[in-house]
Amino acid sequence: MKNIGNRIAKALVLGAAVLGISAPLAAAQAQANWPERAVKIIVPYPPGGTADVLGRLMAERLTETLKQSVIVENRPGAGGAIGAAAVARAAPDGYTLLMATIASHSIIPAIGTVPYDPIADFQPVVNVADTPNVLLVNVDTPYKSLADILAAARAKPGAITFGSTSLGGSPHMSGELLKSMAGVDLLHVPYKGGGPMLTDLIGGQVQLGFDNLPSSMPHIRSGKVRPIAVTTPERWPDAPEIPTIAEAGVPGYEVAAWFGILAPAGTPKPVVELLHRSSAEILKEPAFEKRLLELGAKPSGITPEQFSAMLERELGKWREVAAKNGLKL
Repeated sequence: MKNIGNRIAKALVLGAAVLGISAPLAAAQAQANWPERAVKIIVPYPPGGTADVLGRLMAERLTETLKQSVIVENRPGAGGAIGAAAVARAAPDGYTLLMATIASHSIIPAIGTVPYDPIADFQPVVNVADTPNVLLVNVDTPYKSLADILAAARAKPGAITFGSTSLGGSPHMSGELLKSMAGVDLLHVPYKGGGPMLTDLIGGQVQLGFDNLPSSMPHIRSGKVRPIAVTTPERWPDAPEIPTIAEAGVPGYEVAAWFGILAPAGTPKPVVELLHRSSAEILKEPAFEKRLLELGAKPSGITPEQFSAMLERELGKWREVAAKNGLKL
C-alpha cells in the first residue's frame, strides 16, 4: 500500500508539473494563432463622424490583412467615455479594441471625471491619423492675420468672441490653448456642432471660430469665411496657403485631433506587434493614404512606444490648459 501511495503522489506531482508547463504553452499557442475569431473595434461615438469613418476604413482593410473579420461597434456617450470604459474592462486578448480620440483620452479626462485611467488602463497600438483644426474669421471683420486678432484681444480683453463645435471638443480646446499660450482673453461661445457654428460665423454672430478643417474647407474655398491659421505644427498639404498658429505668432502651439487604436492594458505583446505592423502597412498604402487625405486626415502609423509617449504629453498638456483656464466638466 505504501508503494501504491508513493506512486500516486509522484503521479500527482508530475501531473501538476505538466499542467504548470502546458498552461503557458497553451497561452503562447493562442497568441501565435491570433486572431481565431472576429475582432471588434469599439467606436465611442455615433456613426458618421470622423472616428467612425476611420474605424470602418481600418476594419475593412484589417479584415483582408488578418484573414479574419474585424467589425465596428458604436458605443457613444459621455464624450467617448462610455465606449472607452467598455474597452478598459474588456479581456486583454486582442479581440476588443478602441478607436480612441483626443477627446476620449486627452481632453475629457483633463477637464472632467471618467471611469477609466486613460494611460494605465490601455495599451497603445497605433495612431491612425491626425486632422487639423482651423482658426476662421468672419469676412467682414478687419482681421487678416493672427497678429491682428491678438492685438485686438489685448486692446479689449473679453470683447472678441470665438465659436466652437462643442464644449470640451478639440476646436474649443484649440481656442483655450491659444488664450493660454498667447495670454489673451477671448469669449467662448459653444455650439452643438460645426454646422450651426459656421452658420453664425458667416452671419456675423461670432467674430472668430475654431472648426475641423475638413468641414470648413468648402466655406473657405467659396470665400464665406477667412482662414487665419491651422492648429497643427505643419501646414496642411491640401491647403498650403494657410499658415500654422505656431509660425503666425505663437511658437510651440499645437493641436491635432488624433484618432488611434488602443487595446486593454495587458494585451499580449505579440498580438500588439502584429496589430501594429498590419495597421502601419495599411497606412503606408498609396491608395489608402490618398483616401484619408481626401477626408482631411493625415495618416500616422507611429510605433506603440511613440504613441504611448504622445498620450502622456497630450494628457499633461490639456490638464495644464484646464487648470490655467479653470475648465471643468
